[in-house]
Amino acid sequence: MSLTLATPQTETTALSLAPREQEALGHIAAGRTYLQTARHMGLSKHTVDAYLRRIRAKLGINSTAELTRMAISLGL
Repeated sequence: MSLTLATPQTETTALSLAPREQEALGHIAAGRTYLQTARHMGLSKHTVDAYLRRIRAKLGINSTAELTRMAISLGL
């Protein structure tokens, strides 16, 4: 019998996201639209969209519901 230590996925996931990506994810998880998120962060809607596309690609996520679930598990 062998034991392996694994890093919790949420900790690894949080480390793989840039601070602004984490911030955008938190806003979307809180129910804000892309436009509301963009205005709050001082960005364009297209930049927020790019952040969220990058997050989806990094984490293999396809839907906003999955993004929200991930944000909650990360405590954002």
